[in-house]
Amino acid sequence: MVVFRSKIPDIEIPPIGIFQYVFSNPNNISENKAIFIDYKTDKRLTFAGLKSDSKKFAAGLQDKLNFKRGDVLSILSPNQIDYATVIFGTLVAGGIVSPSNPMSTVKDYTIQLKDSGASVIIVHPLFLSVAINAAKEANIPESKIFLFGDEKINKILPYNSLFGEREAIPIEYTPEEVKTTTAYLCYSSGTTGIPKGVESTHHNMVANVMQILSIEKDAHPEIVYVGVLPFYHIYGLSVLMHFIIVLGASCVVIPKFDFETFCRIIQDYKVGIAHIVPPIILALVKHPKVKEYDFSSLKLVISGAAALSKELSESFYNVHKIKIKQGYGLTETSPVNHLCFTENIVPGSCGILLPNIECKLIDENGQEVGYNTPGELCIRGPNVMKGYLNNKEATDAVFDEDGYFHTGDIALVDENEYFYIVDRVKELIKYKGFQVAPAELEAILISHPSISDAAVIGIYSEEDVTEYPVAYVVTKQQSQHTIEFSGEIRKFVDSQVAPHKKLRGGVIFVDQIPKSASGKILRRKLREIHSTNIQLLKL
Repeated sequence: MVVFRSKIPDIEIPPIGIFQYVFSNPNNISENKAIFIDYKTDKRLTFAGLKSDSKKFAAGLQDKLNFKRGDVLSILSPNQIDYATVIFGTLVAGGIVSPSNPMSTVKDYTIQLKDSGASVIIVHPLFLSVAINAAKEANIPESKIFLFGDEKINKILPYNSLFGEREAIPIEYTPEEVKTTTAYLCYSSGTTGIPKGVESTHHNMVANVMQILSIEKDAHPEIVYVGVLPFYHIYGLSVLMHFIIVLGASCVVIPKFDFETFCRIIQDYKVGIAHIVPPIILALVKHPKVKEYDFSSLKLVISGAAALSKELSESFYNVHKIKIKQGYGLTETSPVNHLCFTENIVPGSCGILLPNIECKLIDENGQEVGYNTPGELCIRGPNVMKGYLNNKEATDAVFDEDGYFHTGDIALVDENEYFYIVDRVKELIKYKGFQVAPAELEAILISHPSISDAAVIGIYSEEDVTEYPVAYVVTKQQSQHTIEFSGEIRKFVDSQVAPHKKLRGGVIFVDQIPKSASGKILRRKLREIHSTNIQLLKL
């Protein structure tokens, strides 16, 4: 068996709950240290304040709502400063947190409420109507819905109305319970069907935060982070909620990405490290106003949630002269598996395996492969999920008999054991038996000076009985939507790739590339758009 193991020695992971670990204060920061800062009001939530408020919220859940160990609380909100209080208060009470995308439709949110078995909802006022309608469908009474903020809306009370007189004693777990007790139910993006509830245990999250800390040597308590990653997504949940508190650093909370707000926060709050996603990096390279801001405090950018190409990474560094690296992970792995050493960044690589993790690569014939040969990445380690909630069939489908989780991502590893994510198993384009990776073509497309964003999908040709790569392109100017410029783009790409990778399916101009909140291209959505347009043309 060809098994790759981390170069970094294994670390000892204590068998304790998330709350106990996150608030262990290993760096002895002051109790008055501001951990979360509201970008708009400059309101600050200190280490001591967060710990106390979490225990008070837990007491309210227990005493006023009869919330018990194993009960599920759902959050429907964009990033905001009190998000952490609800998360850790739920964990103190022994509950499970199920964070949801605030842009969910009533239908989507209803599905998550029913599947998770949530009994309590904390919602941002802007999304109250969605919560009320979905709760009605899921048989959750309105008396179990509470609002972020201090205002009452109709009969719906603010969440801090639950704060008890006392501070609850955090639930303790045995070493075995730590490994088997679900702490989070994040729902996978659903690009291939109905979203699945990923059961992340206390051990999973503690292990992953410790794994990241073991390699992230630039991180220290004096660093200011920018909290733009959505907290409901596993990437933001892990690094902006847990990692930062353990570290004792500060995080300026932004509810959603706005380019100028983001840049101003970096400038005004002297942000030192930014965890972001490739679309933001693309904006930092291409946006005309980027030079108006002072980024001198920013020492490191870390990209995750979607693949960052070598070309975009190098373009960012050439523009800003700021170190940039990427990590790799999935919701199912809590999330990080790979990360670059800051002193040895390899453009295009997602880095080396974190400690305590091992993996193998499987080719399309089910055979294990070695160096410089692409194959599906399969992971085994303490950060890998317990399974998919209420879905044994889906769980069994992704774990093999040796306990490896099959990621669905195609990777290759070089002789220095640096990993590269090539594409998704189901997204590779098959042209006459040859495999074409959309990500490779997208990286070339966005290197064109007139292109601000791009995505590539495979479209099947019944006439030629094969798939062709088709490029969807966003240009900087609407006037460039011409047949002539389409031809120029094709030549630009075709001149840089092997014959089987040429854009034989053509170029289609669009105003926007559909993406998930974490920055992943929604290729399924593009295929639906393409199919609809073809049908209209036939009519």
